Amino acid sequence: MEKRWVIKKHPEQDDIVRLIEEVGVSRPIANILGQRNIKNFQTAKKFFRPELSDLHDPFLMKGMKEAVERIEEAIVNQENILIYGDYDVDGTTAVALMYSYLVREYEQVGYYIPDRYKEGYGISRTGVDFAIDNSFSLVIALDCGIKAINEIEYAAENGIDFIVCDHHLPGNELPKAIILNPKQKGCTYPFKELSGCGVGFKLVQALNQLAGNSFDTIENLLDLVVVSIGADIVSMSGENRVLAYFGLRRINTNPRIGFQRILELANKKDDLTIRDVVFTIAPRINAAGRIESGTQAVELLLAEKFDEVEDVSNLINQHNQTRKGLDREITAEALQIIERDNWLMNAKSTVVFNEKWHKGVVGIVASRLIETHYKPTLVLTESNGVAVGSARSIPGFNIHDAIEACSDLVSQFGGHYFAAGLTLPIENIPAFKLRFNQVAEERLSPKMLTPEIEIDVEIDFRDIFENQLGGIPKFYRILKQLAPFGPDNMMPVFVSRNVHDTGESRLLKDNHLKLSVYQKEYPDIRIGGIGFGFGDYASRIINEPFDLVYTLEENHWNGYSNLQLVVKDIRFIK
Repeated sequence: MEKRWVIKKHPEQDDIVRLIEEVGVSRPIANILGQRNIKNFQTAKKFFRPELSDLHDPFLMKGMKEAVERIEEAIVNQENILIYGDYDVDGTTAVALMYSYLVREYEQVGYYIPDRYKEGYGISRTGVDFAIDNSFSLVIALDCGIKAINEIEYAAENGIDFIVCDHHLPGNELPKAIILNPKQKGCTYPFKELSGCGVGFKLVQALNQLAGNSFDTIENLLDLVVVSIGADIVSMSGENRVLAYFGLRRINTNPRIGFQRILELANKKDDLTIRDVVFTIAPRINAAGRIESGTQAVELLLAEKFDEVEDVSNLINQHNQTRKGLDREITAEALQIIERDNWLMNAKSTVVFNEKWHKGVVGIVASRLIETHYKPTLVLTESNGVAVGSARSIPGFNIHDAIEACSDLVSQFGGHYFAAGLTLPIENIPAFKLRFNQVAEERLSPKMLTPEIEIDVEIDFRDIFENQLGGIPKFYRILKQLAPFGPDNMMPVFVSRNVHDTGESRLLKDNHLKLSVYQKEYPDIRIGGIGFGFGDYASRIINEPFDLVYTLEENHWNGYSNLQLVVKDIRFIK
């Protein structure tokens, strides 16, 4: 698929010069820092060396005082407290975090994860009935609840109070509960992009602070928070950067037993990055809720002995293998539906439905379809007599707002700018497909339907090595310190012009390209690379110069480390 190359705007020249002088970095690095609004030594120090003291006072969040007081009241009155969370990574990590904190000092705590297939997303009437039947009078909802108007009203009628810790966009009406959500109107909390687990952590921080305990008491919970941040793909700026930075430190030095077991099963031995969180840990935790029950994930995360995790970790790993197979199978079927439907092929959106598809993987399939057909995408299946599904979007198109524009056809929906979930009557699917596409036609320009690669800066290979041939250069060592990477702080992307093959590039199995390249102006600087899925370019690069877009990574092999390019795109010079 042809892509648009867009080079980010350069910072002010004065800022670049100041960074070069004060921080002692090269011009390309200064350029990258300036693009991240780092303009001098002080802001660079704060960025490169986050401190836990940079975290905001949790009591700045609207509703925090009331939430803490209600929990204290419950403990004093010996009430039963139920921790209720969504079945995905953000929800299960949040439940494990809140439960493990409260149960340290108070025994009358339980947890509940709704069944994805019988109850669906969020607060369910079945979940409220569970609280009623088991005499819970306070429910702390995590990563869900902001739109559960009727369910929370039903709970209140039965003497149950709710504290809602959510980060999803609120609707016009809020549930009758104590609400912790930095996105709610009237909340002046300085950082709006916490994960659901992150909001739960702020409540724990407030409780811990009020109890007069040091932050060390809750530092061991940060591995859960970083996994939620990575899995939910929230902003990696501000407070999330601090939480992720120290969460990664925790998970790499003293991870909880559940994470240790996941890493063993994945045969992962090197220090983890956010990428590893997203592609190694998160899919396995998610697999529990996708295939069977998110409760298994919570059990894994709460375990304190290895013999407690053996069976459940093996089961979760099996679920992950099942999930992969379903993912491949359903993606292939969905692609066939699209390619056999002229209307879908020409539409500005993709909406596909099959009542037999597995509900647990439709979100993954939606993301896969965007890789081939770059459009806002909804994948729907049948559950309990209605259509349920997941939506994924592309830059510039707010999928939550687009579904809201079709809300008269939808029973329930919620989510973010790039991802959402929804339920609607099966008979409404044809009308929804037409209406949703009409919204897409109104809001998407032709340019937005061409994938974009955002490039931080154009460099030559000599900029990477700075007169250093071989080894891991200083340029890359500094780049690594920009991590953890994620939205609003993505891994830097470079473009180098007039690149040539050294004659040693070759095609690898599965259509991958192993590169060995140089620039004509600097023939002594040769660098290797990998281009996943770029095998079709193998015959042309031998004979033609090209421009190359890439990221940089450290490659470890047989006890050796070297720097390599990771290809994002190739454009031959005409």
